[in-house]
Amino acid sequence: MDDQRAVLSSAVTNLDDLVTRVTGLAEAMHAAGDESVAADLFEVERSLRMAQRRLTVVARRLR
Repeated sequence: MDDQRAVLSSAVTNLDDLVTRVTGLAEAMHAAGDESVAADLFEVERSLRMAQRRLTVVARRLR
């Protein structure tokens, strides 16, 4: 069980990093005026955040 929690914890951490990177890129694209790409990246950000929340819930249930 501890190994599974460690894997989930690592995945959540990786998602944290991805969210930060994608958000930064989306904001840069928005500032540069590339609204289409920015909108797509913000959608990716929302999806990653949903995945992050779901994994966090699953990790808590394993405790």
